Amino acid sequence: MPPISAPATSNSAMTAADLKFLRVIIEGTASSTGDDYFRTLVEYLAKAIGTNHAFISEFTPPQRIRTLAFWSGGKIVPNIEYDLPGTPCQEVFDGGFCFYPSGLQEKYPETEPGIESYFGVPLLARDGRILGHLCALDESPLPYEQRRLDLFHIFAGRAASELDRLRMDAELRDQEVRLRDLFEEAPIAYVHETLDSRFIRANRAALNILGVRPEEVPHMIGKDLVPNTPDAQRRVREAFESIGKGTDTGGVVLELRRHDNGKPIWIQWWSNPAPDGNYTRTMFVDITERVLLEQEQARLKAQNVYLQEELKSVHNFEEIIGASGGLLKVLDRVQRVAATDSSVMITGETGTGKELIARAIHSASNRADKPFIKINCAALPASLVESELFGHEKGAFSGAIQRRLGRFELAHCGTIFLDEIGEVPLDVQVKLLRVLQEREFERIGGSQTIKTDVRVIAATNRDLAKSIGEGIFRSDLYYRINVFPVELPPLRERKDDIPLLTHFFVQKYAPRIGRHVDTIDADSLQRLMQYAWPGNIRELENIIERALILSSGRSLQIDTDVLPKPSAHSTVTTTQTPDTGVPQGIHVKTNGDDLDSVQREHIVAMLRETNWVIEGSRGAASLLGLKPGTLRHRMKKLGIARSGEH
Repeated sequence: MPPISAPATSNSAMTAADLKFLRVIIEGTASSTGDDYFRTLVEYLAKAIGTNHAFISEFTPPQRIRTLAFWSGGKIVPNIEYDLPGTPCQEVFDGGFCFYPSGLQEKYPETEPGIESYFGVPLLARDGRILGHLCALDESPLPYEQRRLDLFHIFAGRAASELDRLRMDAELRDQEVRLRDLFEEAPIAYVHETLDSRFIRANRAALNILGVRPEEVPHMIGKDLVPNTPDAQRRVREAFESIGKGTDTGGVVLELRRHDNGKPIWIQWWSNPAPDGNYTRTMFVDITERVLLEQEQARLKAQNVYLQEELKSVHNFEEIIGASGGLLKVLDRVQRVAATDSSVMITGETGTGKELIARAIHSASNRADKPFIKINCAALPASLVESELFGHEKGAFSGAIQRRLGRFELAHCGTIFLDEIGEVPLDVQVKLLRVLQEREFERIGGSQTIKTDVRVIAATNRDLAKSIGEGIFRSDLYYRINVFPVELPPLRERKDDIPLLTHFFVQKYAPRIGRHVDTIDADSLQRLMQYAWPGNIRELENIIERALILSSGRSLQIDTDVLPKPSAHSTVTTTQTPDTGVPQGIHVKTNGDDLDSVQREHIVAMLRETNWVIEGSRGAASLLGLKPGTLRHRMKKLGIARSGEH
């Protein structure tokens, strides 16, 4: 017999007994939910319509059925799970209500052997989605009766409502879990608090920031974390007053104290009332590091301004110590050229402070708030000078794994200081000249022309005029950078500044070494004044630091093994020796008359003083004001070796 998919004309009405039975069913299932409800429902369904089997199922996409309650043979049996295709249940899902009074096993011999009759109806959610189905079946034929169909549909409606309710509960629980996870695990702090700031709940980030344990939350009052200072109290009072008015409050910075250790913290705070107005929803982030950094920057800035003004009031420029006539003349030239954009060439012996003068020019210029970029041209291999100055594109050469900005690009609108410019290779000098003339350049490996506005300050201890004659420095570049020359006097020509510099270095290094020095020994100061200072200020700085380490007491005494007494038969005069590779302007008259002998004796004396240590802050190269490689080259040229007797 084909299935009956829709009710026919009623041939029997529901009797009073049926209504009484239905009332018993409703009362029997009213107090149960979930699995208990479904088990009770299928039991009463089977009894009401006279079938041996009845079950409620849940649809599992894509085509799977799982029973939620199964009544069979007068009892609840274990649930089963099966594929939907090839079963009469497929007709329910495809076409709605399905009724086979008999002949079911003939149509479905494999899936329904021995079953003759079948009721099936889909269980629909409120949105029309099929959740599962209600089914009743029996081994005997079931003639068509309207009362059976009516009862079946009543049971189906109740089953659908409960299944839909369970689905919605599950979705609500899932959403609640997700929201709770978001609340608890959010990187931003969240707190629900009453209008008087008593905590209702707080997430993990809030507890970590405030130093509160979870069990302390019900006893916490947010306002108790505010320090008792006028500014902090005013801020929190204004913030909470705005909440009471029902307006959003956002971005307020509040100062608090951690609950566990009392350490200060700062938060940026947002809060707005809940819809019912009984509590507020507060969100905040920890900005303690930012506030402390800003405070430290403000402190350092104020301290820096103070120290600069102190130094300027005595010595005119920030880090330049001295008041001799030679230095004041230099500072006057610095003051005159600083206000312009002219290129400056600073010359002088090693250790005379050329970088300090360059910084002083920049600080006094209208570019003072822009970058001051320094590059030591002698410290770079010739192959890297161009890349450092102008940058390179990714893949421009082996090892160029990414784009690199050059120093000229970094110094845009500021000042670039080219120290030891005499060491720049000739091929790079051409490109450097282009930057000075046309104010543009290209990165290595690039085709884009980059405009730049940079003030150039160069420095050297070499005789560039002689380098031009030797063909190792371009004359056109020399005249471009030598617009305004500034020549620094050596320390031997600034004798009056030696006491000031000595005092400055004592104050600088004594605290670092853990010494307290009140005075400087008169004999030591006299020897400082008489010494020739081939390494200039840098050598003086090293001598003072070394003497502080070796001496004891509150009066600084400089031993003769640190600073020797001037020999009775030696005198100091000046001469122009810019190309010697040793500090310029020093000639010590000894038994040898030639320049190499003078250099050799001076280098050997420094090597013996440092126990033949060449590198490092206390090595011979540092004392002589030379690079270690330059000193080794000079030693090889002069035949100086430790194994020899000198």
